[in-house]
Amino acid sequence: MPLHPFIETMLAQLAAAGRPPVSAGTPEQARALVSAARPALGEGPEVGSVARIDVPTRAGSVSALLLKPKTEPVGLLVYLHGGGWVVGSADDFEALARVVVAESGCALLLPDYRLAPEHPFPAGLEDSEDATLFAASDVSALCGKAVPLAIAGDSAGANLATVVARRLRGRVEFCIQGLIYPVADCDFERSSYRDLSDGMPLSRADMIWFFDHYAPRERHADPDISPLRAADLAGLPPAHVVTAQYDVLRDEGEAYAAALAAAGVPVTHRRIDGLTHGFARLHNHVDTAHAAVAGMAHAIAAACRAAASRGSAR
Repeated sequence: MPLHPFIETMLAQLAAAGRPPVSAGTPEQARALVSAARPALGEGPEVGSVARIDVPTRAGSVSALLLKPKTEPVGLLVYLHGGGWVVGSADDFEALARVVVAESGCALLLPDYRLAPEHPFPAGLEDSEDATLFAASDVSALCGKAVPLAIAGDSAGANLATVVARRLRGRVEFCIQGLIYPVADCDFERSSYRDLSDGMPLSRADMIWFFDHYAPRERHADPDISPLRAADLAGLPPAHVVTAQYDVLRDEGEAYAAALAAAGVPVTHRRIDGLTHGFARLHNHVDTAHAAVAGMAHAIAAACRAAASRGSAR
């Protein structure tokens, strides 16, 4: 399927404007590009409330947004934002979080985990883990009642989400993990890296840049960075995995979905045709992007309701 017309036009406009790739600049410049895109991407739907809270961590604390739906929440979702472990903030992803809240009926905790290279691996992972433990220990206080817990993220945030789920296996019960185009491996020679890099929003060079800022190269194959390389994926939460047709991460995301299934984890996988990496933040402009985000949100809601009916609310 060809590129969605909106994305094709967007990429052509960026190329004509001479916008440099992320990997051509500094982390500060990349963060500024992400933040500057907010007005053009638009706002998310109205939700019940949005509050900024402090979340305790082993290194001190991180700020987070706590979003609540207009109705009583059916679950609590810890959502970890994308950005290659280097860029992005809760503010940059609030509009996307609002869509997930509105479509799922869940409350959502969106932490501002520390970013590399100022805070290299495992700082962001530890913040994500600690924010999740905070949510798990205080669901009733955060939501006003006991509800099931879920975890999700996009790109590097999906990487953090599934690694946190594995590290907390046996300690925290998640009813589902939602993974949108997850970073799952450090193999930059996969077919999607070779064939889907040039002219795309995320290139092979960009991903190498992100990895190198996150951790030394000798650590890239660590399962806490490349979860596809984990020795044992059994017992992880059911997974809803979304990949994009025109994404360098497509093949590893689909390989990770297959590895989860081979380990006995219930998996639903959706490849979204015509879209590129980063499509989730285009929910206001691309119908299939909104549908994919809503589809994950609906899967999370269904898992939360099923868990509640089994008596698994926290």
